[in-house]
Amino acid sequence: MSNLIQLNAANGVAEIVQDAWTRVIPPAAGEESVRKQAGKVVLFKLTGEQTYTPEQVANTTIPASGKILVPLTVWQARKAELQTRMQAGEVGIVLATHETAEALKAEFNDLNSLPIIAIYVERFADGRIFTLGNWLRTRYGYTNELRAIGDVLRDQLFFHKRAGFNSFLIRADRSAQDAIASLNDFSQPYQGAVNDVPVWRRMNRA
Repeated sequence: MSNLIQLNAANGVAEIVQDAWTRVIPPAAGEESVRKQAGKVVLFKLTGEQTYTPEQVANTTIPASGKILVPLTVWQARKAELQTRMQAGEVGIVLATHETAEALKAEFNDLNSLPIIAIYVERFADGRIFTLGNWLRTRYGYTNELRAIGDVLRDQLFFHKRAGFNSFLIRADRSAQDAIASLNDFSQPYQGAVNDVPVWRRMNRA
């Protein structure tokens, strides 16, 4: 069964749907050394850190047809061979949490030329996914499908939605059917979000 939850564009209702997009994943690199900073193990990649090596990018297998989601790094290195498919609306971009919305914008004058942007979070504790979603919606005016992928869990779906995401690929070992209910965990959030204002601004105190 599919693990993809998508918000219906017409009524906002969450549905479990089949995934029309194939995610392109570069081959694994050699064993990564433990990274440390100030005596502590660094769990998350840092801004500016290499996402994939040139060898990984060069050896990435890209399907010859169909809709594909490619990492930003792969697009940057191999855009010439993907231009025709991009123009046909068959290419979406995967942005990792240590990559920036500015880097994505530098590649595309109009982000809405992308039918889908997916944000990949390696570990659920990495809150940068929420910032990226919010910025793509509010600062850069992205209006198409914004998908959360990677370590995406039930307890975070409500907050992903408020950060601007409208599709969510639940982690493979979890149930999308169980997770879908979490989008209605709270009826009246206190904080503002991408598509609403704080509750104290919605209350008539007169």
